[in-house]
Amino acid sequence: MFAKLEKMKARFEELTQLLSTPEVVSNPERYRALAKERSDLEETVQVFEKYRKVKRDLEGNREILFETKDPELRAIAESELNELEQKAAELERQLKSLLIPKDPNDAKNAIVEIRAGTGGEEAALFAADLFRMYTRFADRQGWRVDLINSNETGRGGFKEIVFAVNGKDAYGTLKYESGVHRVQRVPETEASGRIHTSAASVAVLPEIEEVELEINPGDLRIDVYRAGGRGGQNVNKV
Repeated sequence: MFAKLEKMKARFEELTQLLSTPEVVSNPERYRALAKERSDLEETVQVFEKYRKVKRDLEGNREILFETKDPELRAIAESELNELEQKAAELERQLKSLLIPKDPNDAKNAIVEIRAGTGGEEAALFAADLFRMYTRFADRQGWRVDLINSNETGRGGFKEIVFAVNGKDAYGTLKYESGVHRVQRVPETEASGRIHTSAASVAVLPEIEEVELEINPGDLRIDVYRAGGRGGQNVNKV
């Protein structure tokens, strides 16, 4: 594991240097690709650096315990030793988690579709509540929300609404929201105060990347067909 982390750290430092070179800066496409690769490595490298520092501190405290006979100094070293061992174990767990292969789509923007389900107007209002909830969450994350399509009802609800969430790890964070959501409450449309169950479905998809296609006219095959025999209005006469 640590050999892999050392390679990641070396690559991170290499990318940091490359991003400041004129050749990369003058090439926007390559710059974006390298910047994204560096960003993907940054968290893991930072945690690895913290882990290495804690391990160095641990070795220093163990040397103090081995060499010193001062009771006060030994008590301080022992207290710090326990705390550092806990930190090292926690950082090691973080590193193992960070090294688990990620879904390549996690870093992409997300397309979210909310559809009102059973419950009539109350379900449409619930869909609107979900939309406001996701919008506020996106705002706190520093993401941008762009409305794509919506079908509103007369009371401010949505039969359906589709919007894009643009930001780092938007899809990876929101993808677990996919599914059917239900709520039990007294709806605004209920005069007798009865509790209703309403539902709305949420679908979260990764935004597809733009792909340039080149179609060679020589690869196209165009077939033209013409009907034979009598047709048109003559069919109705026969």
